[in-house]
Formats: sequence, C-alpha cells, structure tokens
Amino acid sequence: QVQLVESGGGLVQPGGSLRLSCAASGSIFSINVMGWYRQAPGKQRELVATITRGGATNYADSVKGRFTISRDNAKNTVYLQMNSLKPEDTAPYYCNARTIYGDVWGQGTQVAVSS
Repeated sequence: QVQLVESGGGLVQPGGSLRLSCAASGSIFSINVMGWYRQAPGKQRELVATITRGGATNYADSVKGRFTISRDNAKNTVYLQMNSLKPEDTAPYYCNARTIYGDVWGQGTQVAVSS
C-alpha cells in the first residue's frame, strides 16, 4: 500500500506563489507516475501535472509556464511549484500516485487565490 500526505496549501494574492508537497510512504516501488489534480466547485477533477518515475513531465495547458512539478527521490516527495497564481487556480489540490495496484489519492490541500 501507498500513503500520500500533502501540505503547502493556503491563501495567496493573485500573482503570488505557493509550493505544494506530497510525501509518499509504504510500497514506493509500486509507484509509476505521481501527479497533482484539482477540483473546483461544480467542476470535474482535472489533471494539473504529472511526473513519471523517469522524470518525464506533463502539464495542463492552463498551467504551462506557471507551474512546475518535480520530485526528490531521496525524500519520496513530489512538489508542485505554482507561480503567477490566478483566481481560477482556486481549488482543493489532490496528490495522486498511479501504482501497479491502482490509483492512490491524498486527502487534498486547499489553494485559494484572492485579493
């Protein structure tokens, strides 16, 4: 089993920055891809960014050039650096691990962008 713990959400003004962290524990060997998703009220959960075991990244068009996903294998942690935040980025953000046993989700961390 894999467990995910997110941190780093909060309230920030438009144009500001936040960094989210997702620490994985348990059966780390089983993880193929890790990523971040968000789900704004009344909308479906959407992919924000993913990173493979080999370091290949993928981003939603809406965050390209503003967000950067990275990983620290020594700490089993994935980060999402979010710059130039916009009000439409407001949502709970969920860490995801795609494992050989299926998807695992974190509990979510709230990001709010408002003046």
